[in-house]
Amino acid sequence: MLVNAANLNALRAGFATNFQNGLGQASSQWSQVATEVTSTQKELKYGWLGKMPNVREWIGPRAVQSLMQHDYAIKEKPWELTIGVDRDDIETDNLGIYGPMFTEMGMSTGSKKDALVFGDTLKAGFSTECYDGQNFFDTDHPVLDENGELTTVANTDGGAGTPWFLLDTSRALKPVILQRRKDFEFVSMTDLTSQNVFMNKEFIYGADARFNSGFGFWQMAWGSKQTLNAANYATARAALSGMKGDYGRPLGLMPNLLVVPPSLESAGRKLLNSELGTGGETNEWKGTAQLLIVPWLA
Repeated sequence: MLVNAANLNALRAGFATNFQNGLGQASSQWSQVATEVTSTQKELKYGWLGKMPNVREWIGPRAVQSLMQHDYAIKEKPWELTIGVDRDDIETDNLGIYGPMFTEMGMSTGSKKDALVFGDTLKAGFSTECYDGQNFFDTDHPVLDENGELTTVANTDGGAGTPWFLLDTSRALKPVILQRRKDFEFVSMTDLTSQNVFMNKEFIYGADARFNSGFGFWQMAWGSKQTLNAANYATARAALSGMKGDYGRPLGLMPNLLVVPPSLESAGRKLLNSELGTGGETNEWKGTAQLLIVPWLA
């Protein structure tokens, strides 16, 4: 193949198509547990997370519910993936190996949000702070009780085993926030006179994006490292369903998603799909939540 501008443009279009095909095949489980927030800044503050507004009977003038401020922010991160194509491979038409590589490139970039939301955020919630200064999964989140006195609430029962998570993802703001400024975009550097082509006889193709993830309301998530069984699942459901906001206000949460790594798939299926429990009794938890098996939690 002649290495000229026309052929290089045709190659770029082909590689871009491979990339888009891979992007379309990528996993997108993250959207089930995270709310996407579009950002125009490098850092976006979420101070309002400290207050959930509550409807009150209208007696007298309106009571303005000021949002409690916390110094919680998510800073964007830049991401990139770059592939070099040897000029010799173009001249000798040895391009068959690159089609699958660019498809895989698309799949890899498309899966980055999953890896970030589950592996770097949700799984790290036992040791990473959220808006109230406590770890996202903790035993002492500060909350005001019915009398306005400070008390603490747990959204974990500890343990030392493989973590699993029970979530309410039905609200406008899900337990995790995916803050996006720019999605992955396919770019190339194929100028025949570029320094890289001259020095390394290599054409460059890549993709880059800018986004990051962080935590929403801890009240909507239960994280456990206890054995995934009926008793511990019941504990998690009762805790989430009984969550209250400040001044004893019930939040009305209904857990609907059980998130597990592949190693807990069997336990999760038995818990949510089996007709009978381990002792032969009716399985009361069948169908109480959707099961989401996430390889990024492995």
